[in-house]
Amino acid sequence: MSRPGNPAVRLLAARSLRAHRKAWAAVFAAVAVTTALLGALALALGSTGLGHARVERYAAAPVVVAGDQEIRWTATPWGGEPTTETAGLTERVRIPEAAVAVLRAVPGVREAVPDDTFVVRGGGAGPAGAATHAYTGRSWEAARLAPYRLLDGREPRSAGETVVGAGLGAAVGDTVAGRRVVGVAEGPAALYVTAGEARRLAGHPGAVDAVGVLAEPGVPVDTLHARVRAALDAAGLEDTAAGQPLRALTGDGRGGVEHLGAPPARTELLQLLAAVSGTLVLVAVLVLASLVAQALQQRAAERELLLSVGATPRQVRGAAGREVARVAGAAALLGALASVPVFLALWSALRARTGVVPEGLELPAPPWLFAAVLVVAALVVGITRLVVLFAARRPGRAGKGGARRVAGIVLLVLGAGSAGTAAIQGGDAAAAAAGAATVTLVAGCALLGPWIARAAMTALDGPFRWFGGAPGRLTAAGAAAHSRRLGAALVPVVLVTSFALVQLSAGATMERAAAAQARAATTADLALTGTTAERVRELPGVEAATDVLRSTVVLARTEAGTPRLDRLPVLGVDADGLAGTLDPGVVAGDLAGLAAGTVAVGADTAGSLGVKPGSTVELRLGDGTPKRLRVVAVYERSLALGEFLLSKGELAPHMSDPYPARVLAAGPAGASPVAPEAVTPPGAELNGIVSGGIVAAIGGLTVLSVLSTLALIGAGRRGELGLLRQVGASAGQLRRMLGLEAGFLTATGLLVGLVVGALPLTAFAWALTGGLPYLPPAQAGAIAGVVLVTVVAGVFLPVFRATASRH
Repeated sequence: MSRPGNPAVRLLAARSLRAHRKAWAAVFAAVAVTTALLGALALALGSTGLGHARVERYAAAPVVVAGDQEIRWTATPWGGEPTTETAGLTERVRIPEAAVAVLRAVPGVREAVPDDTFVVRGGGAGPAGAATHAYTGRSWEAARLAPYRLLDGREPRSAGETVVGAGLGAAVGDTVAGRRVVGVAEGPAALYVTAGEARRLAGHPGAVDAVGVLAEPGVPVDTLHARVRAALDAAGLEDTAAGQPLRALTGDGRGGVEHLGAPPARTELLQLLAAVSGTLVLVAVLVLASLVAQALQQRAAERELLLSVGATPRQVRGAAGREVARVAGAAALLGALASVPVFLALWSALRARTGVVPEGLELPAPPWLFAAVLVVAALVVGITRLVVLFAARRPGRAGKGGARRVAGIVLLVLGAGSAGTAAIQGGDAAAAAAGAATVTLVAGCALLGPWIARAAMTALDGPFRWFGGAPGRLTAAGAAAHSRRLGAALVPVVLVTSFALVQLSAGATMERAAAAQARAATTADLALTGTTAERVRELPGVEAATDVLRSTVVLARTEAGTPRLDRLPVLGVDADGLAGTLDPGVVAGDLAGLAAGTVAVGADTAGSLGVKPGSTVELRLGDGTPKRLRVVAVYERSLALGEFLLSKGELAPHMSDPYPARVLAAGPAGASPVAPEAVTPPGAELNGIVSGGIVAAIGGLTVLSVLSTLALIGAGRRGELGLLRQVGASAGQLRRMLGLEAGFLTATGLLVGLVVGALPLTAFAWALTGGLPYLPPAQAGAIAGVVLVTVVAGVFLPVFRATASRH
């Protein structure tokens, strides 16, 4: 039996590769771009996986004792083993002050320094006593944990004195936030006050944010950590929020105590990159499968000839696989090299946008990480090689495609079912179901491409023959004879249309609905920051005012027995100040009862949880404190205000900084309405930028797939066009024929892509907004324009010489 690696196979592969270099150029380009994108994503995933919060304030403390900034939820999936889900907390989890004495008694501990971080406001007054500046405050004794040493002056000794960080730019003798500067220390902008003043300003007696542990000389970190851990366990100390054991952190883990937003942002970025990578892999498989199958299909006659002169089917398949592996190998290597600057450009763009990456989140990229691109290159070559096994598994035997047709119909049914699931879900579940529906429907259309093309051309056959003249009859005849080729050309057009439609419309639909709800919900005449409702009520003409506090809560639930933790934005308000300032659109109950121990719930979440006024909801507040709250109202404008409304008194004690984000007030008659402002989910801006960049890259890949497929088809039909010229067809007739084909592909691809995208989009929009999907006309025109230009270029450029006039 001949093996694929024998000399005959090598000879066939080498000769065929030289003979079909132009045809393989399309596959080469697609493999290179796919590898570059996947390689960049692999590097981004690796860098994010290695990411950690930067250690600054605790650099001199080998061990830091703090609360657990994660919560856990365990459930048993149907027929499975118990599964635990975790979620990061964005508000400070504090620990008992008694931990300081316990730690000071540990052998090898030189000092245990309590640390509190708070906000000091001052530096002038605006309307209603609004503070114009906010500074980070700490006790001076905690400065030794960095360590931050004095550069000038002395330490503070009374409540009216402060040491400032050098980053603040103040000097000894200045006044900052009503305090006299007596010293300047190393480090970033901050105010350091006496220990007693720090406890007063922190506002949580009996608890501290963290304790930095300084070791005696010669005590190793591992030894100190083990002793601290044993002392904490023996004391049985728990945090002041959820009653969890205290944590003793070393190394990079200390940074999470400083930068609370960094670990949750890292987790969300990992999930986003993983989801996008999965989508890209599916798109790449569709693109590469279509291109490789088309490249091999065009050589069916050549394969038949090889079989007729004695080559075995295995030799033909082996030669095709070897040929593809050579093309894909070189392309994947080029793409792997290109993935490095793509990754560096993405990370550079993220760092350049102030506030997008949470403060303190480090995303390292050690040299050894870049070896991952070689693994990705091998994966892409393997995918391409695998495609050959299916595309050339029975050379010379063109079946009727019954299995392919059944598989395509099954995928369409599954895609429609997934879209139906999205219609009855909410939040991330609806988005995930809609995304799965899109990919499944596109895959079904890819399998059914020849039949879709044949059906579309059957509908247009009459008009083409009646009104298109000779070019129309040529187009109709060519389509009837080569429906598989036409279907292969149609698939990437459908892919790029549906992908762009779903990605652009989903975001636009949510933004439009949230903006409309925010306009309806915001009825205030005044909006102020840096002050409180109590002060604003003293302004002349103010009839009502409410503080608006912003935090997050964690909702634990199960889906098919699988645990799920959703961290959601939440507002804290004054119930008696809502009249004339904020209208959530109550559909059941009454917000007048919003007080400690109660909550108002968005209509979608209330429906998914099966709650109504009088029911109870279990939440974890921002610091992890579990709360069982009674529902007093259900409201409909949750896209603008978040899924839960709590009273200020309930929310404030569980926030790191319980100062209002803004104050809404009902002012005197004739005042201008306040600009509406909708809540945004945690990490929304970071996710938006990363998603936008990667979506653009995937969109570029799908556009390239259209060009590559059409170029491959065009390269394979030069002989056909040359024959038409020999039998009397003019260059103008051929150009009009190709123009009709381009128009057919554009119109059919846009229509099928619209249907494929609209089905999951409609389900998604209905589930989350109760309306239909929306796409700005300019973006819709851009999609149609890009598809038209790409198809026309792909149809005409490869056969330019064959359609040129001869003089």
